[in-house]
Amino acid sequence: MLKQMDGSLAVARAVALCRPEVIGAYPITPQTHIVEGIGEMVKAGELENCEFINVESEFAALGVCIGASATGARTYTATASQGLLYMAEAVYNASGLGLPIVMTIGNRSIGAPINIWNDHTDAMSMRDAGWIQLYVETNQKAVDVHIQAFRLAELLSCPVMVCMDGFILTHAYERIDVPEQEQVDRFLPSFEPVQALDPDSPMSIGAMVGPEAFTEVRYLAHHKQLRALELIPAINEEFKNIFGRDSGGLIKTYRAEDAETIVVAMGSVIGTIKDVVDELREEGVKIGVLAIRSFRPFPASCLREALRDAKRIIVIEKSFALGMGGIVSTNLRTALGNSTTPICSVVAGLGGRAITRRSLHNLFRKARKDELRGTYFLDLDCAVVKRELAREREKRRSGSTAENILKDVGVVDAANPF
Repeated sequence: MLKQMDGSLAVARAVALCRPEVIGAYPITPQTHIVEGIGEMVKAGELENCEFINVESEFAALGVCIGASATGARTYTATASQGLLYMAEAVYNASGLGLPIVMTIGNRSIGAPINIWNDHTDAMSMRDAGWIQLYVETNQKAVDVHIQAFRLAELLSCPVMVCMDGFILTHAYERIDVPEQEQVDRFLPSFEPVQALDPDSPMSIGAMVGPEAFTEVRYLAHHKQLRALELIPAINEEFKNIFGRDSGGLIKTYRAEDAETIVVAMGSVIGTIKDVVDELREEGVKIGVLAIRSFRPFPASCLREALRDAKRIIVIEKSFALGMGGIVSTNLRTALGNSTTPICSVVAGLGGRAITRRSLHNLFRKARKDELRGTYFLDLDCAVVKRELAREREKRRSGSTAENILKDVGVVDAANPF
């Protein structure tokens, strides 16, 4: 059924269609509307047999989900940014215990300095926590991938994050094809847990494991991720047969068949890149796009095949490792092994900075002239950076970098800052 709604409500309805039995809820911008939406459905009786538990923190939200999932309940939560960091210990516990929890990440930057807008730094901080990480481009895909995420999590007995860009998607209104309950029931059967705590059949979960067996336990967690490389495309095919949409899978290419330059990215920026690619194609430029939909597991084999004939690869990523560079591009270089294809890492959109078509045109023009070297920061104001570096050299107590920059760019009045 077609409906006009924002991304948060669309995800709330998708999660409700999956018939979760326990929701651990704690609000944090920009995912608050998701758990609010589910809470309203539970209160109105639209979502039956579901316990909605308001808790005191993000750590408690995932703690509730871990306990509920361990008893065999279908569980869900959502968070973002500092909230994800606050639950970090539990994030590792959920995957280590093999619990099929589904969690939405409304991707947001991490402070300090405080910033509530979108980038991928939060999810990237948990990239090696043992959760599957799926990224979506649109709100329709967010709806569809959440439904697929429950199926994947429960087949593997492994937690899954669905990463959707905060505000850009969570607060954006789009026309959404909301699935029918009968369709979802046909795709997602009742949850049959691989393991479940049962008083009638006592067992323990979460035993201490020493060096005699820890490596084997961790290897099997890695093996589970490798199995996901086969299951994610298979589940997407099943979904397509029932719902008629291709929303999941490991990767997705656009006009990349004969492309000399291929732009690799994740999330909502794919739409803007596609528009620029269409404009450049009209000028005869052979350029295409590759969207990474599954970041964990990392689809190395698919990427090698899809990028085999590219003469140049540009990775646009909304996060980076300080002191190292682009995280996605580093993973990609590892995946491509001995390939000699130049890979340009472009850090863009940090803290919600707009990634405009004009900036992308300039970027791709430089790339075609081989003018990009190392890690490139899109739209970096070099004058502001140089001014702050000079200030730090010249004055011992030059003040906080963030506050100094705010004065330099005119957000704060330098003469009357307070």
